[in-house]
Amino acid sequence: MITNQIPNIVRYELRKNQTQFPQVIITSSKDCADFIRRFYGDDMGIFESFFILLLNQSNTTIGYAKISQGGISQTVADVRLIAKIAVDSLASHVILSHNHPSGTLKPSTPDIQLTSRIKDALKLLEIKVLDHIILTEAGYYSFADEGTL
Repeated sequence: MITNQIPNIVRYELRKNQTQFPQVIITSSKDCADFIRRFYGDDMGIFESFFILLLNQSNTTIGYAKISQGGISQTVADVRLIAKIAVDSLASHVILSHNHPSGTLKPSTPDIQLTSRIKDALKLLEIKVLDHIILTEAGYYSFADEGTL
């Protein structure tokens, strides 16, 4: 018996949805850390979470996305998801961010390797990674300021 089944088709479209997201010009790592800190709730010292901040050509915020939330010592950030969100939002620049519930501001070897992989992948798409901010309840670490980007 032959049936006329319609396959599941995914429709993709380019569309701009207006939101009340604040448009702020990011001029320093401190501006960035202060802005991104808003995305974290009371769980900054409990769960490690990874966010991206999306910016236009003039370093004005156009959006953000929570990429992942993990456990107390790690989270997984998928480079393909980051690239998709950056491309879909037409971002010119991206700032990466995650927190360290342990309170340490030093990036781990996996943090450095992940940053490099994301930077290389987005470079192919002409999207620049401006910084990677590690947040703790007491402070922040900027890959750009420390020369590790």
